Amino acid sequence: MTDILIVGAGPAGLTAALYARRAGKSVLVLEKETFGGQITHSPKVENYPGIAQMSGTEFADLLLEQVLAQGAEVEMETVTGVCRTADGFDVQTEGETYTARSVILATGSRHRQLGLPHEDELVGEGVSYCAVCDGAFYRGKDVAVIGGGNTALQEAVLLSETCAHVTLVQNLPVFTGEEKLLEILRGRDNVTFITNTVVRELHGDAALASIVLDTDGETTDFPVDGIFVAIGQVPENEPFRDLVPLTEQGYFDIDESCVTAENGVFVAGDCRRKGVRQITTATADGAAAAIAACRYIDAL
Repeated sequence: MTDILIVGAGPAGLTAALYARRAGKSVLVLEKETFGGQITHSPKVENYPGIAQMSGTEFADLLLEQVLAQGAEVEMETVTGVCRTADGFDVQTEGETYTARSVILATGSRHRQLGLPHEDELVGEGVSYCAVCDGAFYRGKDVAVIGGGNTALQEAVLLSETCAHVTLVQNLPVFTGEEKLLEILRGRDNVTFITNTVVRELHGDAALASIVLDTDGETTDFPVDGIFVAIGQVPENEPFRDLVPLTEQGYFDIDESCVTAENGVFVAGDCRRKGVRQITTATADGAAAAIAACRYIDAL
């Protein structure tokens, strides 16, 4: 039986594994897709303390290597559920069942995509989902923000401070974000608003060159250096809703303690409700969850 089983190998899950191993606990990490999570989509990371610049893939590789060197076990498995047993938990996957004394859910969340052809190929080459992460690469350039809620408006405010021009594209007739954010954007000469419009196509070979906008059936080829898609995130917590309560948006309804009401179950990273989702906040959660899990095991 493993002391701590971690679901998810993003920055939160791998940091939790690192802390747990250094505390002398046996650790198994189960990951269904990509070691490193969403950060692997960022071509440059320049906001991680102590490292001037690296790619998201480099960061993920280094963290995974560090965790393996500490003796953690890592397997590619899709977890389908977690059930309490008399002496711990059964963690079901598509292939088998693992047993553990405690579980850390670091399932993360993914940015909701436009779902257009070539979108995945253009990530990092004109298509982005995080202005905080990638906005600096578009200094002095023309960009579009796709979306109309608070996240989109906040992204636009940030981008308008350094980009030549920012165009907000909203599929509804109105923007649904806070009026205060709209007031800020309306006061900036380099911001344009487009409503009742959806993005139909992405054009460009090695990099994004333009997007096709559809406004009430009329299409326009709109040149742009980059787009920031801000149409929400999708947490992947559904298999665990009977174990940990979820918010209306599907995030684990747990605070920064990362401790749930289910003894022995902890959460970490973008999968829980929080105001800021960055590498640093994910790694912080991983540390907090691992320390809490170690204390739980020591008390058994």
